[in-house]
Amino acid sequence: MDKENFETLSQATNYLTKEGYQDGFRAEGDKIVGSNTSKQYLPEEMKIVKTYRFEGMTNPQDNTVIFAIEANDGNKGTLIMSYSAQHDQNVELIKKIPEVNV
Repeated sequence: MDKENFETLSQATNYLTKEGYQDGFRAEGDKIVGSNTSKQYLPEEMKIVKTYRFEGMTNPQDNTVIFAIEANDGNKGTLIMSYSAQHDQNVELIKKIPEVNV
């Protein structure tokens, strides 16, 4: 976990964008897809370098996590995942992305 402390998801997203994490990743089917670049990656072609978790103030299902991810081709972006039943991310695919301690 990074040493930065943020009160909101938008603060973390803005910070990471300024740090060069420009693409937005989504776990779709069996690939991680960049929304800005349309590049597709396998989990082993990426690494999670930072993780920030946010808990909902009134509802535990409002929990969200944002991952700062770097692909092996140098593309950097974020992946936002909600812990609610409403999300459509492939959670098992996200779990396969290796996490590194930076």
